[in-house]
Amino acid sequence: MTAGCAGTMNYPEAKKVDQKDDYKGLVVEDPYRWLEDTDSAETKTWVEKENELTASFLEKIPQRQEIKERLTKLWNYERYGAPDHVADRYFYFKNDGLQNQAVLYVTASLDDPGKVLLDPNTLSADGTVALGGYAFSEDARFMAYGLAKSGSDWTEWKVRDVATGKDLEDKLEWIKFSGVSWKKDGSGFFYSRYDEPREGKESNYFQKLFWHKLGTRQSDDTLIYKRDDEKEWGFGAEVTEDGRYLIISVWKGTDPKNQVFYQDLTAGGPVVELFRGFERGWDFLENEGTTFFFKTDLDAPRGRIVKVDLAKPEALAEVVPQAEETIESVHAVGGRLLIAYLKDAHTVVRVFDLDGKRLGDVALPGIGSASGFGGKKTDKETFYAYTSYTAPTTIYRYDVANNVSTVWKRPKVDFDPDAYESRQVFVPSKDGTKVPLTIASKKGVKLDGKNRLILYGYGGFNVSLTPYFSVETLAWLERGGVYAVANLRGGGEYGEPWHKAGTRHRKQNVFDDFVACAEWLVANDWTSRSRLAIEGASNGGLLVGACLTQRPDLFGAALPDVGVMDMLRFQKFTIGWAWVDDYGSSDDPEDAKVLRAYSPYHNVKAGTHYPPTMITTADHDDRVVPGHSFKFAAALQAAQGGEAPILARIETKAGHGAGLPLTKAIEKIADQLAFLEAVLR
Repeated sequence: MTAGCAGTMNYPEAKKVDQKDDYKGLVVEDPYRWLEDTDSAETKTWVEKENELTASFLEKIPQRQEIKERLTKLWNYERYGAPDHVADRYFYFKNDGLQNQAVLYVTASLDDPGKVLLDPNTLSADGTVALGGYAFSEDARFMAYGLAKSGSDWTEWKVRDVATGKDLEDKLEWIKFSGVSWKKDGSGFFYSRYDEPREGKESNYFQKLFWHKLGTRQSDDTLIYKRDDEKEWGFGAEVTEDGRYLIISVWKGTDPKNQVFYQDLTAGGPVVELFRGFERGWDFLENEGTTFFFKTDLDAPRGRIVKVDLAKPEALAEVVPQAEETIESVHAVGGRLLIAYLKDAHTVVRVFDLDGKRLGDVALPGIGSASGFGGKKTDKETFYAYTSYTAPTTIYRYDVANNVSTVWKRPKVDFDPDAYESRQVFVPSKDGTKVPLTIASKKGVKLDGKNRLILYGYGGFNVSLTPYFSVETLAWLERGGVYAVANLRGGGEYGEPWHKAGTRHRKQNVFDDFVACAEWLVANDWTSRSRLAIEGASNGGLLVGACLTQRPDLFGAALPDVGVMDMLRFQKFTIGWAWVDDYGSSDDPEDAKVLRAYSPYHNVKAGTHYPPTMITTADHDDRVVPGHSFKFAAALQAAQGGEAPILARIETKAGHGAGLPLTKAIEKIADQLAFLEAVLR
């Protein structure tokens, strides 16, 4: 089956309404506004018919079942997470292979597998209830944990007795974008929540910081801090290791800038504003008495480490200066600072003492990504995960004092890693900016322009794309495909200047970077236009949608997933207002013109020959609401001037992606890869 022989698709009827919006002089039509109401009978009928059409197309692809079976076999291997060491216990996650959700274990020794502490797979028949966060009390007696249903960002928190495995009566609701932090004595914890929705309308404004005493009702929780004059402020709370201070990180939107307040828990004093304003980013690391250590971008766009004495908060002292590479993360463990840097989008880890003296590097197995390194200043060991495009995630135990790594768990996957390779090139964008592009393939791949190739990107919100092992990618490579990842502006790979170069009125740079990488891959015979697919999720879905509408001639297929497609109305739904930092807002007339110029939904043109496209979203996505994808799909289907299929695959009982059951993930990926094999010719 090819795009050309798909024939004229009988798309579900999608009425057009006479809806026009005036953005202070810029009048814009919105004919599919009704699809924003995802609960209406009319929308539900449209969704059912779209899924029926997509299913009828996919079931005719002969490779689909073969791909699904191979994905299932590849995924059937033991996967571990990096352990947490708390008091006299270790906690770690393990998936036996095909479990929908990873299971949390507790043990006194890592030589003993221990016992199951929490198995999310038992909480729902279809695996759609997932763990949304957790935190242990200082003595490891209790675990607070959050549960997310059907992929929602909302979590309900409970408390489990670690020894008995039984839950206490504590139950906390209406929590979103918040973890918890226990008091040192284990008497309770701090957390942030929103008000309970009224009249069925959820609120994503006026988050408040509370203290919950163990064994009491949520209605009796103590309010620690709120700002009735700042509806967009959110609060992250962390108790220092010595138990004396509550560190409050005040955030607003998605920009990596924040304020830092604190409260002396022993004195019971007021909340003190340490760093005010949202001009800089501050990440609290640890404290030595009244001396606080932070990672900041103050006078250091790629990050540095500073310390400040609470008695003289205006006098910052530099501990570790800015390097050539961007700081990705910092962990204070065992009297050391373990700083992970991004060097051309892969991880290097350097070790410093608290005076800033460099003590060496953590020897990583290769060019890949390392994460973890959690722990306390008294710990002698920590754990980290290492992965690359051709190396499944391996967990290492790290001896802090001796700077020695040893393997704790190495997975056994049904493939030969020596048969594959990855390489990195730097592609000049439209304005000459060099964009890193990593290409993974079988060794000895022929550069004859005949390879099916997936180009993946994101380019936003200071998010860095680093190498990682993916069963999806492996299945694609095994079948002779090539996989490429572009590190676009808007991400965090080269610090804040790189991020800002892909935001607001400079957002077009991101699309230009992606198009440049696509053109480079074609020009250098890695693929051809008819065999080049583009893929991205969330902000990456916007990327795919924008490039699809700007350059429909360049691509052989497109897979936009849970994308932000209506750039003029995104801020009106759930947490969309927080994205204004990156995108701007149509409430501003100048921003509206820029947004209109690339908004995927508004740039669909009737009669255009669009490449085969499968739009994916989920009915419970409460971050990027599915109305974005619904409207884009309806517009694209109505405008299609060629015979290439425009399909919408709408998952049920799922959200933005987090916590997606493995069974649903395999079904979705099998559909996507089968679709590409059918249309990339």
